[in-house]
Amino acid sequence: MTGLLLALTLLAGSARAQDAARDAAKDVESVTVNGTRDRQVIDTFVKNLAAPAHLSGKITRWEDGVCPITVGLRSEATRFVSDRLKAVAKEVGAPVGRPGCTPNIEIVFTTDPQGLMNTVRKERPQLLGFAYTTHQMDELAKVTRPIQAWYTTQTRDLHGHPTIDLAHHSGPGIEISCPPMICYYPDANAVAVTGEKLGDGTRSDFYHVIVAADPTKLVDYSIGSIADAVVLLALSHVAAPDACQPLASIINLTVPGCSQVADELSANDLAFLRGLYSRMRPARAPSFQRDQIASQIQIDTAGR
Repeated sequence: MTGLLLALTLLAGSARAQDAARDAAKDVESVTVNGTRDRQVIDTFVKNLAAPAHLSGKITRWEDGVCPITVGLRSEATRFVSDRLKAVAKEVGAPVGRPGCTPNIEIVFTTDPQGLMNTVRKERPQLLGFAYTTHQMDELAKVTRPIQAWYTTQTRDLHGHPTIDLAHHSGPGIEISCPPMICYYPDANAVAVTGEKLGDGTRSDFYHVIVAADPTKLVDYSIGSIADAVVLLALSHVAAPDACQPLASIINLTVPGCSQVADELSANDLAFLRGLYSRMRPARAPSFQRDQIASQIQIDTAGR
């Protein structure tokens, strides 16, 4: 774990978070909604759970092994959350890091998530995600939900070379021939592509994810439900976490007034993740990627 987030967690009041989490034993009442083969509904579900990367437009997933670390709760609870994430990742076909790997998913339970993210904004703004302007970065740092995630993505070219998705690059830039002179672009990146319309050879994957959860706002939910909500946020760049999803989903857990709530990863959630990691071809065009994920959900939930 980076020393930054460990220090921030202590400052944010992890001791109080432990006390609040100890009381989080009440299971949320869930409503089980049958699966559906209505393709339009499934397509909406996929669109809401799979945000395209800003630069490549591709659906983002993990290519490096997921390596979570959880802080801010008692040791048994933190270990449970991290182990649950790795278990689900393995089940759906996502890569899992080896023991001793460098954490790339940092899950922080804190009673002051805004204080945490204010310091991330000041010290490590690139961990908030992609932004063109200072105002956009300030907006990214705002905490608006009991469980919230921040994603740093990267783009890999045809040869697998990764470049972190930032609005400005600090590299040397490239020279391009612009007759009758040489044009120099300091923020440009040279990327190898195929030039094909169905897939240019580039793909998007996660570089780093932060998930912050406020246990004082989650006392009505079991640690199992909370862990599964964290899992979905950590394995997929959820596009519409505030919207009530059209299929039963753990992401609906904290959405006010949403009836299609699952108290664990639903069959739809798991089918989505299997589509993302086991079926989707990362170098294809985004429309094909969404179609591949939706097809997996349709297959897995047929007859439900």
